[in-house]
Amino acid sequence: MSSTERGFIPVRIAVLTVSDSRSMADDRSGQVLVDRIALAGHELADRKILRDERVGIAAQLRMWSEDPGVDVVISTGGTGLTGRDVTVEAHRDVYEKEIEAFGTVFAIVSMKKIGTSAVQSRATGGVANGTYLFALPGSPGACKDAWDEILVNQLDYRHMPCNFVEILPRLAENRRRK
Repeated sequence: MSSTERGFIPVRIAVLTVSDSRSMADDRSGQVLVDRIALAGHELADRKILRDERVGIAAQLRMWSEDPGVDVVISTGGTGLTGRDVTVEAHRDVYEKEIEAFGTVFAIVSMKKIGTSAVQSRATGGVANGTYLFALPGSPGACKDAWDEILVNQLDYRHMPCNFVEILPRLAENRRRK
């Protein structure tokens, strides 16, 4: 079956902004993601802003990953190198499997835009409870790059030769074998 014969399958995406200072009114990175999710035809399942606190971030990720109304979680912010940047650690507290190549591909995309400053990114992706989880840097540009260059394709069932959507129903198959 060619990609033109496959129909679009919308997924339900929750957006989490991690910031000690942002509100919904000035959350530009979260808004970039919300706008692109809608433009692509997906559903915004939920949106929140949380402070840079590892336990709280991990708890929210777990809650969404256990919610059958959420297929994907994208967080923005808290992926840097400073002491308050704990989003990556919170994600890894929740992951059952890490998608190691996500960070690598994001670094390649970033290199084209910001050169060697891309080494400071700790973007990551993983799976928990049959839900995809992605942590992106907190800049609107990084969110645009991750969505436009990686996620828009991987979250589109029509993208060939493979994509995240086609294996979504099988992510938690180990739980059904018991």
